[in-house]
Amino acid sequence: MLKLIKNGKVHAPDYLEQKDILLIGDKIGYIAEQIDEPKNFVDIEVIDASGKLVVPGFIDSHVHILGGGGEGGFKTRTPEIQLTDLTRGGVTTVVGCLGTDGTTRSMAGLLAKARGLEEEGITTFIYTGNYAVPVRTITGNIQDDIIMIDKVIGVGEIAISDHRSAQPTVQEITRIAAEARVGGILSGKAGIVNIHVGSGSRKVDFLLDIAENTEIPIKQFVPTHMNRNQELFEQAIYYAKKGGIVDFTTSSIKKSTDHGEVKSSKALKRMLEEKIDIHQITFTSDGQGSLPEFDENGNYLGLGVGKVISLYQEVRDAVLDEGVAIETAIRVITSNPADLLKLNGKGYIKAQYDADLVLLNQDDLQIDTVIAKGQTMILHGDILVKGTFEK
Repeated sequence: MLKLIKNGKVHAPDYLEQKDILLIGDKIGYIAEQIDEPKNFVDIEVIDASGKLVVPGFIDSHVHILGGGGEGGFKTRTPEIQLTDLTRGGVTTVVGCLGTDGTTRSMAGLLAKARGLEEEGITTFIYTGNYAVPVRTITGNIQDDIIMIDKVIGVGEIAISDHRSAQPTVQEITRIAAEARVGGILSGKAGIVNIHVGSGSRKVDFLLDIAENTEIPIKQFVPTHMNRNQELFEQAIYYAKKGGIVDFTTSSIKKSTDHGEVKSSKALKRMLEEKIDIHQITFTSDGQGSLPEFDENGNYLGLGVGKVISLYQEVRDAVLDEGVAIETAIRVITSNPADLLKLNGKGYIKAQYDADLVLLNQDDLQIDTVIAKGQTMILHGDILVKGTFEK
């Protein structure tokens, strides 16, 4: 029931220097310069973190945990995610969503998958809805889903500027945001609207219009795939300077009709050079989502699958290749999504917070150990906990 992590350099995400961390059950109990091993306790695990960095468990807030796709027919429906697809990438908290397919991938199925992953050892939440407008919910109402269903923290991913979207009007997006906002207020949740932004020429014009001409604040939205192409990325900078949150996708999202996809690590560096507040930036993987390619006429060409492991790889590249400080880079997958989505007890290494931790090798920043809710999922590179149907 007790786990003691010794001699690690702690980025919480602020750098706390070398500390010992005592985990009590599924919570962080104490953090101190030195914690002596308690006496007369039989079931205590000691992990020597010498030569390691200790960071909060990663939060991936846009993953198709139930699978997605189908743009090339039934055989192209992507498979459900497995537990170790997440933990091998250091992810201890995941937010599941639906995408193009809201028919063969249902909200009831998404909720069940989230509960199953939580039973296997990680923390899960979901968005209600998918690309479609009107929004397909569990209870029949956005507010009711957010208020009454514990795991539902917002709406998404609603598609705009994409030939696969429902072609919603600005008034429809405004109404969705209003319902989500009130549901969040009444339940103490974020009530965020996760917006899929495609390659269309309108980009995020709808969101800027709503922020300018209604009472809905710009931070009610999280537009994702904002590094899809260079033109959209430039608007992401403008959008952020207006106060908005921008999310960069770490799985390759390049389509044949796109030009100049911006690597997430490079996007982060450029945003910081543009003096964008780091707290306005998040990374998500789009894991297990389909990555279809279309020609200039919208005809399907082929399909890839997003990988959760890309989430941390892009953060690592930001540090090693782009020179971003690790205590800055790590925020986009820890404290920033935790704060934005109001995930209490997540995203930080603090006493009484959830015992979600990742140990990184100091020399190459590779993932060494992953702990979720106090349970060691991966230890020194060895997978200790697998999903129910994983061999």
